[in-house]
Amino acid sequence: MIVLRDYQEEAVNSVFDYYASGKVGNPVVAEPTGTGKSVVIAEFCKRVLHRWPTTKIVVVTHVKELIEQNAKAMLRAWPTAPVGIYSAGLGSRDCLQSIIFGGVQSMVKHIEDFGLRHLILIDEAHLVSPKDESNYQLLIAGIRRLNPNAKVIGFTATDYRTGMGKIAGAGNMFSDVCCDQTSMTKFNWFIDQGYLVPLIPKKTMTELDVSNVGIQNGDYAPDQLQAAVDQYGINYQCCREIIEYAAQRRSWLIFASGVEHACHVAECLQMLGVNAVAVHAKLSKEVRDEYITSFKNGTLRCIVTNNLLTTGFDYPGLDFIGMLRPTTSTGLWVQMLGRGTRPSYAPSFDLSKKEGRLAAIATSSKQNCLVLDFAGNTRRLGPINDPIIPKKRVKGSQPGVAPIKICPQCGTYNHAQATECVNPACAMKFERQSKLTTQASEAELIRSDAPIYNELQIQRILYTKLDLVGRPPCLKVSYFCGLNHQSEKLFFENTGFARTKARKWWRQRSTTEPPETIDQALAQQQFLREPKAIRVHTNKTYPEITEYIWA
Repeated sequence: MIVLRDYQEEAVNSVFDYYASGKVGNPVVAEPTGTGKSVVIAEFCKRVLHRWPTTKIVVVTHVKELIEQNAKAMLRAWPTAPVGIYSAGLGSRDCLQSIIFGGVQSMVKHIEDFGLRHLILIDEAHLVSPKDESNYQLLIAGIRRLNPNAKVIGFTATDYRTGMGKIAGAGNMFSDVCCDQTSMTKFNWFIDQGYLVPLIPKKTMTELDVSNVGIQNGDYAPDQLQAAVDQYGINYQCCREIIEYAAQRRSWLIFASGVEHACHVAECLQMLGVNAVAVHAKLSKEVRDEYITSFKNGTLRCIVTNNLLTTGFDYPGLDFIGMLRPTTSTGLWVQMLGRGTRPSYAPSFDLSKKEGRLAAIATSSKQNCLVLDFAGNTRRLGPINDPIIPKKRVKGSQPGVAPIKICPQCGTYNHAQATECVNPACAMKFERQSKLTTQASEAELIRSDAPIYNELQIQRILYTKLDLVGRPPCLKVSYFCGLNHQSEKLFFENTGFARTKARKWWRQRSTTEPPETIDQALAQQQFLREPKAIRVHTNKTYPEITEYIWA
């Protein structure tokens, strides 16, 4: 049995209230990715059949992962539910049960098999094309030939569509939004309550150039896009930045701009020592499933994908997203980002209470999800909680630019109205501006010669031996401070100033004589006194630790 959260109860009731008010249209329920859409669908179906036992329902979506996920949620909510699955990908063709979970590609070919149906529930409703010849429209029309009064109810995290604007309204399949929990205020509430974790979008040194890429079907032309961004030098630069910033992240998902691009980025990461694979439509189902299973159980660190895993891929442990997929589609952008907002709760906490959820997040391996946006999508489309909503396409119009500001201290993207940096390791207060512009500056960030210092609280220190070509090895000391990672090198086996500096460093931390070798230093690391924080000169090419702060 599933106990609904308050906001899920609100979502379920909103559909019943919609029809109880006398409306006869096709409503949409909009909820952010990770807030339990499958639970809402399951509970709605359960209550419908308990009140009207002869009702026949189909729950339709486009990928087998969502079909399976929704069916499992249904059986958790109601173990004896009359559930069937109709999906070629899942090897099932059950069309007789009262509730059928199916794939639109499979169902549209055999509409007559489902008989009379009263309700059509569509998960990822933003994918319903307005074109009469599209699979969803053909399926709906086919079901309505037997029952002209069949209602369509949509569920989505993005209730808009490129070139179409809002999916609910006059002239559209969906008539109204009966529940919208995707506003900026509500999204921030989900984070504050511990139902979602924040995304930390960092500005990258490298940005993919798509200035000469044409638009096709509302987004960048696929072949042109891949040709523009899939270049060895660019891939290498991006991979080096990913490795630097995401070094302490456990599970990486990288979105690429084509199948070949995904393969080349994965190969580059492999060359740099990262356990990475490319997952794309040209792989067999068995190989894709094997890779995804390895990723979720932690034996595979990184998946690079193209046009897969944007929906229906739910892995709470995902703590890094690399964006190498420029897009003009706000829906695709938000869906890709949504892969990282699920919390990975530590065990043994009461998740029914806010305090328990926040504590479970704070003590887990994932407090947030880092995003490196090489694609410029943040600037182009805005943040996940306040994106630029597409408007109905007008011939000759161009994509807009999102109102954002970039933190001058740490480079993190923020909403234009933010009063402090969303990066918890920075939290810089922003000066209030008298007027906000509607687009981000295209100029390079203004740099200052005045030094900027940042005090970082240390969470963990790691001591490792670093072998150097043609020189004695050194002791690398890595300080992990939330999202920040600083390190220093100590040369105990050298001569001159480098050796003197290393021995002085040791005497600050130990009453024993400094070691002669790195191996000796590592053998004694557990006896070293450790600072609680470091002060770092940040606005340098290579940030420098200038002070140690002791307890």
